[in-house]
Amino acid sequence: MMAAAMRSKLPRRPRWAVCAVWMAASLACAAATSLASESVPEIFRDADLPLGSKLLAEHRCAECHIRRVGGDGSAIYRPQGRIHSPGALRGMVEMCNTELKLQLFPEEVTAIAAVLERDHYRFASRERRATPTQPR
Repeated sequence: MMAAAMRSKLPRRPRWAVCAVWMAASLACAAATSLASESVPEIFRDADLPLGSKLLAEHRCAECHIRRVGGDGSAIYRPQGRIHSPGALRGMVEMCNTELKLQLFPEEVTAIAAVLERDHYRFASRERRATPTQPR
């Protein structure tokens, strides 16, 4: 009884207003998804990032990098170094897979490379900064 009385006191919104709010929310969500996917290089769009993080820890990649370059191992992730593109990064992870006989599947190699791109290389953000804006 109380709920019915409360409902009658609230102003009713026209059906078109509810649809307009729903449409605006849908468009905003689609735009956010589009922007997020634009910031990821195409080669890594469908990569499984949690799997990549798990595999990096499982195969102790950081420990190997520490042995190779010293310090905390992050010096191996120099964007100015040999790796200049997402494809080259994936190729380097594949080389580690082959040399160390890790027997990773191609999607696992891609997942690891996607995590490295996100955490260390950030090719997409560098490409956006390097691209000059078009005059209007």
